[in-house]
Amino acid sequence: MSKAIYVVGGSKGGVGKSLVTMGLVHNLTQRGEEVFVIDADTSNPDVFKSYENEVVCELVNLDEADGWIRFVNICDEYKGSNVIVNTAARNNVGVAAYGRTLSQSLEELERELVTLWVINRQRDSLELLQDYIDAIPNSMVHVLKNGYFGADTKFELYNSSDVKSSVEKQGGRSLLFPDMADRVSDDLYSNRLSIARAWQTMPIGNRAELRRWLEEVNKVFATVVANG
Repeated sequence: MSKAIYVVGGSKGGVGKSLVTMGLVHNLTQRGEEVFVIDADTSNPDVFKSYENEVVCELVNLDEADGWIRFVNICDEYKGSNVIVNTAARNNVGVAAYGRTLSQSLEELERELVTLWVINRQRDSLELLQDYIDAIPNSMVHVLKNGYFGADTKFELYNSSDVKSSVEKQGGRSLLFPDMADRVSDDLYSNRLSIARAWQTMPIGNRAELRRWLEEVNKVFATVVANG
């Protein structure tokens, strides 16, 4: 089987999709894996601007049919690369309309689709996840509870939900994604830094926090990254 397709979703702004995407790109490249990054957040492409000079990146609008066609063609053309998609806040509209373009191509592509769904503590995170699962039922879905919004016990709605039971029944994991100190995350975003570039340029205290965060992030990805 070819390398995996990773969709980092959440379908609304502010849940932490970009940081999860950046962590995943760093994790895979540090392991010597090739990656192709698609940033579907065309109105605010933080990931693209941070990584365009380090890995193969492309802006793809997944609100329209042509974008999904391009997405599938990238997966076919770059068989040796893990394809990582940073989705936009409005992504579920495009998924509902055109997601079958990808879903029905997976067997021919010989790729596994892995979705990392990032949630906060609000109910719509769960509802949007269920909509996504209904639209693309053949993805392996893992849920990342963003630690920025509190400890695992704070995610009471998700932890006691039917959608959690459904995700885990299908083999998915429910994991707490570590929070990063604001001083470091602000530097990443305001200066359009990749994680590797941040490591080279940040002050020693910032790097210590970045090291701590990366160690925790790598533990999370060790359980959800596919073997391709």
